[in-house]
Formats: sequence, structure tokens, C-alpha cells
Amino acid sequence: MSQLSLFSADLTPPQLADLGGLLAAHGQLAAGPEGVRLSILLADPWRAAALLREYRVRDVPAQVAVPDGPGGDPADDQQDVLLSTERTPLLAPLAAAWTRGAVKAVPRDIVLTAGFLRCWTLAAGRPAEIGFLLGLDPHAPDTHEPLAAACAAAGLAGSLLGVRGGRPAVRIVGYRRCSRLTEMIGTPPHEAPAGAFPLLGH
Repeated sequence: MSQLSLFSADLTPPQLADLGGLLAAHGQLAAGPEGVRLSILLADPWRAAALLREYRVRDVPAQVAVPDGPGGDPADDQQDVLLSTERTPLLAPLAAAWTRGAVKAVPRDIVLTAGFLRCWTLAAGRPAEIGFLLGLDPHAPDTHEPLAAACAAAGLAGSLLGVRGGRPAVRIVGYRRCSRLTEMIGTPPHEAPAGAFPLLGH
């Protein structure tokens, strides 16, 4: 059995800034008088269940809902789900860091922590035929290159896949880089299906 890295998300204290991983994906912020809401639409219910746990350990109240529309059946495992926090002032620093004007923007001083990478992977990580993909926000193309640069600075240099190649993502390839990612994001959540989360030695 491989020993966990000291920088693994399993061993590092959770921080509110880690929730920026949802914004590295396609998460959205909405600010109002009562605070900030962070929302993300997820295609896989297991992602919502795992991210709810990440919210709970950071004392951020959140809930899962099935969006209105045809086929909106909560019992359908293939149904998209909307994960949203309650409006809370706790997320104001996150909104300030990730907003430039009215546009989502990557913080200039961003450092990809283990908790951040875990949240990003839970929100939009997926295996590929070659390597592992960290999904990006197709509606915020200006965030793509800064996030790819932040991955490189964290020892996870990867290629940037654009919208024309499908869903935009940073592709992490190579045994050393994929092993580093796996060590940092920690233990797969028990809800994740086999193969959805990278494992050491794969």
C-alpha cells in the first residue's frame, strides 16, 4: 500500500479557499445582500454527494436539487443535479478573489492546494484514454490558461484542451504527474464508481 503524501487532501486541514476548485470547473458565484451563493450543475449524483461532504467539513451549508425540466426525476441516477450553497458571508472572500468586475477570473496569486485540487476533481475530473482531465468552464475561457499555468506550478503541467476538442480541460499525462495528482487529491469518495477517481499505481 502506498503511503499518503503529507500534502494529501486527506491530511491537510480544509480551507474555504479550497472551494475555488468548483470555480476552476464550471461553478458560478452569485452575490447579494445576504451573502454569496456558489452553485454548480453536476451530471453525476455521486459528485454532488462527495462535494456536500467537502462543504460540511468547511461549515458551509449547501443542498442538492434536481433542476426543473423534462425528466426531472430525483430517483434517476443519470439526472443532472444542482449543488448550491446557501447565501453566506463566509464565501465573500472567495467571491472577491475569483471576481474581476462582474466576470469570473483566476486569482493572480493562486496556489493549487491539495484541497483545491480535490474539489476541482470532484466537480469536473474525469479519466481519459490518455491521462486524466480536469474540466474547465466553457463559459469562462479567460480562466483556462491561468489554471493550466497554476497546474504547472504545482508540478502538474498538462496540455490545454479547447472547446473545439470537446469539453475544455487540462490534461494531466505521465506517470509522475498523474501519481502526484492522485497523492494530492487523496482517497476516492465511496460514492464514486470504479475508475472515476485516479488511484495510486494506475
